[in-house]
Amino acid sequence: MMKKIVIIGTVASSFYGFRADLINTILKHGHQVYAFTSEYTSEDLKKIEQLGAIPVTYDLNRGGLNPCADIIATYQLSTKIQKIKPDLVFLYFSKPVIFGTIAAKIAKVPQVIGMLEGLGYTFTEQPEGLSKKTQLIKRVQILLYKIALPQLNKLIFLNPDDPKDLLEKYSIKVKKVDILGGIGLNLKHYPYQPVIKIERPIQFLFIGRLLKEKGIHEFVQAAKLVKRKYPETQFTVLGAIDQYNLGALKQSELEELIASNIINYPGHVNNVKDWIANNHVFVLPSYREGVPRSTQEAMAIGRPIITTDVPGCRETVIDGVNGFLVPRWAHEVLAEKMMYFIQHPDQIEKMGYESYKIAQEKFDAEKVNQRLMNILGL
Repeated sequence: MMKKIVIIGTVASSFYGFRADLINTILKHGHQVYAFTSEYTSEDLKKIEQLGAIPVTYDLNRGGLNPCADIIATYQLSTKIQKIKPDLVFLYFSKPVIFGTIAAKIAKVPQVIGMLEGLGYTFTEQPEGLSKKTQLIKRVQILLYKIALPQLNKLIFLNPDDPKDLLEKYSIKVKKVDILGGIGLNLKHYPYQPVIKIERPIQFLFIGRLLKEKGIHEFVQAAKLVKRKYPETQFTVLGAIDQYNLGALKQSELEELIASNIINYPGHVNNVKDWIANNHVFVLPSYREGVPRSTQEAMAIGRPIITTDVPGCRETVIDGVNGFLVPRWAHEVLAEKMMYFIQHPDQIEKMGYESYKIAQEKFDAEKVNQRLMNILGL
């Protein structure tokens, strides 16, 4: 029997960038999909239509803290949901999970399922501790979670640490919790490309927004240490500066790094998988993740991983098998593990193949989407 499925996210590109395979799977099962987006262009909406979903726009201030605006937006969202009369509402990202859940309940939707793909900045520990403003935002967020999350039929997390750090720590009641283990990749788009012949210098790659919590500072500090001993080693950074984020690398710092030849910075690129294939080792010293997509992409292509022993990141590495886990904020240890690959280049292909095998087992979008369809009851 055909069901009406409403999927509520924020940025439109996340639907065709990360949800395309899920939407295709739902449509193949004969259901109708409505994709709710609050940040979009007309081109984005066309791309959602091309997937076979019906785009629906709504208002939501993703970064704002205006309770009156949020109440009005929630009521307006409930009205849009009510007109569709869906059998299921599936929500992802923090604000849609909070306000979308309340809106769906006002609209009397029979089944409401949320997914938190990570706990975000407010739950990410910093070396100097959280600022007072961040602590206040966190308290408000926890209060809103206590109101919204018990209303869900199910709540999905990507890793097993997040429910402990949110639900258990703050005594938030939820009817049912499922662990998905990463949203997965279409592995056909990321074919295995082994590094058969290692030619020096060894090349290390970082992909991510140039934010403090992504570990960009630790990556750069480790690169400086490695360069002292192995000056030919290459370090490439792919990602944009987020000038509105307090933890972002400053433009002047980036220009100084480029001028000093510590990192290669090609700017924004569209062919990320080619960059992964042309480098030897993938590095992500993040402070916390859901399960990072960039790491999954590097694993599928067959690259060893150096990442931090923190929630989300530790889901991608078996230490010493397909790479190394290092303590967060420890750029000296990070540099040591980088130098291991310089000293033992034969391990790059060996550990890279182990990454590929793990990606095939854990991050195949077909398998992940089948698990998600089961959780959604479709």
